Amino acid sequence: MLQHAISDGEFASFRRFIFDMAGITMSDSKKALVSGRLAKRLQHHGLPSYEAYFRMLQSGQHPDEVQQAVDLLTTNETYFFREGRHFELLREAAEAARPGLRAGAPFRVWSAACSSGEEPYSIAMVLADALGDAPWEVTASDISTRVLQRARLGHYPMERASHVPQDYLRRFCLKGIREQAGTLLVNRALRQRVQFRQVNLNTDLPSDLGAFDVIFLRNVMIYFNGDTKRQVVARVTSRLKTGGSFFIGHSESLHEINDSLQTVMPSVYRK
Repeated sequence: MLQHAISDGEFASFRRFIFDMAGITMSDSKKALVSGRLAKRLQHHGLPSYEAYFRMLQSGQHPDEVQQAVDLLTTNETYFFREGRHFELLREAAEAARPGLRAGAPFRVWSAACSSGEEPYSIAMVLADALGDAPWEVTASDISTRVLQRARLGHYPMERASHVPQDYLRRFCLKGIREQAGTLLVNRALRQRVQFRQVNLNTDLPSDLGAFDVIFLRNVMIYFNGDTKRQVVARVTSRLKTGGSFFIGHSESLHEINDSLQTVMPSVYRK
């Protein structure tokens, strides 16, 4: 039985935990979020306090529980075709590259913090429409195994799709009926074109990730401090091809973070 609310000291421990694991800096305002998201794990294990749960994570004997805690503390809600101008620019880049695409040299896009999958599926819809039979690939990654499991299913509440063009809804999504009413399922053909994998942007990137024509790293840097932003952006953009496009969130900036990219417009950069 949980005996007390999370204390300032316990909250400080979890702030340090998520910074060490994911590079995420949590403000004081996240105390209720941490308390609320972890309470069920304390209940599940019959632990009396957040301190006891923290000690469990630190013991080194419960790697699955550590991943569970990371998943709970990093989940970020999103929706299809968020910040629509980026998808117009993606289409332009794909169409410009189309004449030179061939087997073995596809147009490659990385959704580097894909959350529950709406962003990479939006990317895939644009590429399927713009490139047709020309080769293309979408890689989608996140630190959270839980959101990646959801993303692979491609099953969403219909309200997440309010920005999806009607033509794309008809071509690439199935509308739920009966007990699935109010939901949509991304069709199997499109789901199979997106490769989901777990990647922690705060550590060395997998060597087999390859290079990309376009990278989306949107609405992630708001969780990082200045040093972590610089390290993550340098790491991620090292996988961007020369001439490639880099998209960040509209509320974000690379000012004083990276000077190797050219600004195309706010939130859009070119290598």
